[in-house]
Amino acid sequence: MDSREKVLSILERRNADGPGFWTGSPHEDTFPLYLSKIGGTREEDLYSFLKDDCRFFPADSAYSHPEGKPFFDPYLGAPRLSLTQPGCFAEYESVAEVERYPWPDPAYLDFAQLISRIEEHQDHAVLTGMWCPFFHYVADFFGMENYFVKMYTNPSVVDAVTERVVAFLDEANDRFFRALGPRADTFFFGNDFGTQRDLILSPEAFQRFVLPSMKRLIATAKRHGKKVILHSCGSIYRVIPLLIDAGIDGLHPLQARACSMDAEYLGRSYRGSLAFIGGVDTQDLLVRKSPEQIKGEVRRLRRLFGPNYVVSPSHEAILPNVPFENVVAMSEAARDS
Repeated sequence: MDSREKVLSILERRNADGPGFWTGSPHEDTFPLYLSKIGGTREEDLYSFLKDDCRFFPADSAYSHPEGKPFFDPYLGAPRLSLTQPGCFAEYESVAEVERYPWPDPAYLDFAQLISRIEEHQDHAVLTGMWCPFFHYVADFFGMENYFVKMYTNPSVVDAVTERVVAFLDEANDRFFRALGPRADTFFFGNDFGTQRDLILSPEAFQRFVLPSMKRLIATAKRHGKKVILHSCGSIYRVIPLLIDAGIDGLHPLQARACSMDAEYLGRSYRGSLAFIGGVDTQDLLVRKSPEQIKGEVRRLRRLFGPNYVVSPSHEAILPNVPFENVVAMSEAARDS
């Protein structure tokens, strides 16, 4: 069984070959430090050294506007300085105003280069698709505080922006998956709905303004035969049943120190209903503990999460403060019999 077959069996909850392993996508400042440890020069050198089962190729780079514009520009060229910074729709009160924005054209998508990269990794589990952080895009168009306020004061405008954002992402994914065919098995996308202690919005608001778009994106991936992994940081335990009902196959990154996202609770509640990806704490464990302590924690997680588990950090963007030896220990413990 190669890496691709192993991870697919985990997502289908029929794994009997030990857990998978995903290094994640280390921060750009981390790669040079790690590569110097192994004498490597490419990102692939690191993944090969760690015997990583997965490769992450988001499809967003396939959009190429003739004038170099991004597909969404909520600050009209200005930098984002904070989550609450008002976006270009902060004062909009009508759907007509939303419609006048220059929404992206799917005709500017070209997936050929991405598909060529994916073809080089047919024995790995390729995690791909548009990243689709629609929740964050919509929040940026208003500014996060304005976004939450308008859910109550002007929901029709929130709906109009959400529809435009998600319609583009969904069409992009549909085109990508048609072009991709059977070269990869998994749609991986991300929206962070949690803080350290709870959801960032109420479960009721989540169901009203977020969940329908989740279902739409998931349905398109399923129509193309893809397994679905959702990335959502923070404490999201209150909506995990809704996410399972919506059709996700795997949940990432399992932020270990967030409220009710510990392995004991998740394993007890959802083992057999969901594949788990992540859970190796990046807030304290990987930063401060010894390699032997890392291995002990990975063995504990394997017991609690069961066979349908991909060992991985509790956030994929490993920062330079994580010692390389601890990442090696995490990889080795994932493969221990």
